[in-house]
Amino acid sequence: MLKHFIALQWKSFFRAASFKTNVAFKILMIFGAIYFIAVFLGLGFGAFYLIEDAELGDPFKIVNSFMIYYLVADLMFRYAIQKMPITNIKPLLYLPILKSKVVHYSLGKTIVSFFNWSHAFFFIPFSIILIIEGYNPLGVVGWHLGIMALFYCSNFLNVLLNNKDSILYPVGIVFAVLGICQYYQLFDITVYTAPIFNSLYNFPWMAVIPWLLVAGLYYLAFSYFKKHMYLDAGLAVKKSVAKTEDYTWLNRFGNLGVFLKNDIKLIRRNKRSKTTVITSFFFLFYGLLFFTGAIEVYDNAVWKIFAGIFVSGGFLFTFGQYVPSWDSSYYPLMMSQNIQYREYLNSKWVLVIIATVVSTVLAVPYIYFGIDAYLAILVGAIYNIGVNSYLVLWGGAYIKTPIDLTSNKKAFGDKQSFNMKTILLTMPKLLLPLVVYAIGHYSISPTAGYISVALAGVFGFAFKNWAFKKIEQVYKKEKYKTLLAYKQNS
Repeated sequence: MLKHFIALQWKSFFRAASFKTNVAFKILMIFGAIYFIAVFLGLGFGAFYLIEDAELGDPFKIVNSFMIYYLVADLMFRYAIQKMPITNIKPLLYLPILKSKVVHYSLGKTIVSFFNWSHAFFFIPFSIILIIEGYNPLGVVGWHLGIMALFYCSNFLNVLLNNKDSILYPVGIVFAVLGICQYYQLFDITVYTAPIFNSLYNFPWMAVIPWLLVAGLYYLAFSYFKKHMYLDAGLAVKKSVAKTEDYTWLNRFGNLGVFLKNDIKLIRRNKRSKTTVITSFFFLFYGLLFFTGAIEVYDNAVWKIFAGIFVSGGFLFTFGQYVPSWDSSYYPLMMSQNIQYREYLNSKWVLVIIATVVSTVLAVPYIYFGIDAYLAILVGAIYNIGVNSYLVLWGGAYIKTPIDLTSNKKAFGDKQSFNMKTILLTMPKLLLPLVVYAIGHYSISPTAGYISVALAGVFGFAFKNWAFKKIEQVYKKEKYKTLLAYKQNS
């Protein structure tokens, strides 16, 4: 039966309408996987000696101290990026195939996921180094097996907590606060968690406990999916109290107000759009990597502009890149109405500009790290408004990915959004402001660098009508390809 499932998966890949895109995306993923494997291997062989040279203490105990943050970060990353095991069960339910076999196959796909075995490229060489440096081999093996079991626990927790935003996001916020408290020496949670990981070394037999936990989580996931594996699963309509959302104050803006009302309702009522807004909020904290000096390689004036672009443009990048995919479910209906592309695009533009301004205001606390930090965010916002806002809308014409608004998965991207045109349009968003700043900074002064980036945004804003005319032409040219893409399910 496993052979038949693999054969079906293979045919699904090659017969999909987006086969060429799939191949290109898989090749890109392979190169990305090779990169991360190389990084993990380098850290695995070098982490022990780097910690030792920094005189931070016993490298093994230091790694165990921060293991709790590693595991939580892994779970949050999985939740945002890792795809759930999807098997098209409808054609299988009326066939003489046991439900248990279908569920075992789907869960088995997660076991061989890159998110699980990639960690071995760090922990295997690190364990070898520990043995070479004289640590008890039996204890190292027990610790290694226990840690790897915890990653599989994370895998099945991710499956069970799928779409449980109310659980995962608070956990992420709590550990972010704990990390800040530890950084400023207010409270150190590792004092309580490190002994748990050390015990896997001191008592190797305790490695059995995490593996029993893996078996228990697998059983829970198996039982849940088997119980809910039927044709009308998920089709029951949830009953809730009706709320009136008129937004009549937007009527004064004419057609622009109508589109804005639709977008606001879309964001408030759907999982995927809510997740996007939450994601864009977390972009505000991205600057902490650059403005605090925590990472030495980022302690550079040019990189601060890079941070400024992201801090102010979180919503611009996460929401704007999927215009018009947000409206994919009723896009054919829209195209049959007397709607001007200019009005439609202008409403999306106004929405991302408002979000950019709000993000810039919320980022005011960065003044604590110096006026230069907030200047980088401010000029980054001006550049986003005057240049990147057009590039995002332009790139959206080539991202023909229908969006399931009821699901929050793939909130950070989708394989169908990958093509060379979108890649080429991404480069100016990130690299051009760095180049503009660097020219002004190194040829004249840092102030000239900030002025150069701000002027680029101002000039872009001045040419708004010309930019929208060109973008409108692209959308009209891609109109029927977009309509066709939204009709395809594979």
